[in-house]
Amino acid sequence: MNLSNAQYLEILNHSLSSGGEYSEIFYEDFYGTSIVYDNGKIEKINFSSRKGASIRVVSAEETIFAHTNDPTYENLMNLAETLRKNASERFGSNNIVKVEELKEAEKRDFAPFEIPFDNVSVEQKVEKVLKGVELLKNADKRIKQITVSYADSSRKVKIVNSEGKIVEDIRNYPHYAAIIFAQDEEGNLFRGYSSDGANMGFEFFTDEMIEKVTKDAVRQVVSQIEGVDAPAGEFTVVLSSEAGGTMIHEACGHGMEADLVLSGSVYREKVGKEIASQKITVVDDGTDKNKRGTLNYDDEGTPTQRTVLIEKGVLKGYMHSKITAKKFGVEPTGNGRRESYMVLPIVRMRNTMILPGEDDPQDIIKSVKYGIFVRKMGGGQVDVISGDFQFGVDEGYIIENGEIKQSIRGASLVGNGLKVLESIDMVGNDLGYGVGTCGKDGQGAPVSDAQPTIRIPKLIVGGIVKGGNN
Repeated sequence: MNLSNAQYLEILNHSLSSGGEYSEIFYEDFYGTSIVYDNGKIEKINFSSRKGASIRVVSAEETIFAHTNDPTYENLMNLAETLRKNASERFGSNNIVKVEELKEAEKRDFAPFEIPFDNVSVEQKVEKVLKGVELLKNADKRIKQITVSYADSSRKVKIVNSEGKIVEDIRNYPHYAAIIFAQDEEGNLFRGYSSDGANMGFEFFTDEMIEKVTKDAVRQVVSQIEGVDAPAGEFTVVLSSEAGGTMIHEACGHGMEADLVLSGSVYREKVGKEIASQKITVVDDGTDKNKRGTLNYDDEGTPTQRTVLIEKGVLKGYMHSKITAKKFGVEPTGNGRRESYMVLPIVRMRNTMILPGEDDPQDIIKSVKYGIFVRKMGGGQVDVISGDFQFGVDEGYIIENGEIKQSIRGASLVGNGLKVLESIDMVGNDLGYGVGTCGKDGQGAPVSDAQPTIRIPKLIVGGIVKGGNN
């Protein structure tokens, strides 16, 4: 979509000519490749692409929206005319906004990359998959099933809006994952899963990264085969920095997205109040170099930033899009994101994390007489409004007299995100990341989450054997 500034101005001003406070043209050019090894062979190689643009016009709390997969000047003018007619019927405003000038936004580079994915052959990408498969085949004879997936995608976006901004950004999303099933002597199957991702080019797929992902998957599955049934009850729980930030993302972060705050999340009307341990500072950082949730600008053209959500236990604010920021009377935080040009932006996390504290992770483990060490969190369920959660534990161990002992299997963590934040009494000086694609309102967004090693004095552990010793 390389139109002249005069054409952009004509489209924006036409869309606003019957009313509306804000208008925006959003353009997207996307391509991607996914390769999956399964059932002893390369099972599928998929290529995908899409290109298109949309226009939205906003008036107060109402938005009208249209999109096209052929973003020529003529088609965009047709969309603008459709929206103008709708605005005339719905908004009924005599205050017509007119955009006089457009300026290109400052170039930012929080996600530099070296090798574009379309400069790499499919054969080279398949080699990366087979590298992981070979490592897994030779890792442990008890492994019975191997799935390795490779994915890359590149998304170029351009936002031209009635604030007079022209913003361009390129997001590159490499992702690599290993899933294995291994069998014990009784024929029971256990699963190991590990993945990694970023916002960078093909250079992400190093041998070192592939070896780490496959080793993590193998270590998980072996820990379960050789583990004992998890005890159940209330325990001191140490979450490793390697556990990823599933809890901070799911049970806490969603509740601080401003649209869910408006829906009544547990964090509503708590800005300025102490809601967590004074050892806890939580940020959502869109500028963390090359992380999977990093953006130079969000999908509304707002510069990303490190947004402080909780500082030393005090709730400082929420994550905002342009629309929610206006409702709260604050500035947008660069959290307006959309899966494609065909949908509207909504408030989304980027890289959400608890910042490191001052405790040595080893001292945290030594402080526990009897408890649970969680090295890898699994999936689960969470009520994003209340913060109540249940998460599986993919890799866990008993802590006894300050030492990590027997591995366990079948464990889960049950609690409430806000109460966990209040109770954390030790925060490590390390930091580990997890990656994923967050789903919300039918849209997926690449994100990462992170945390240091933390100690939760009391947390319900769901296990297999009733009882427990606390």
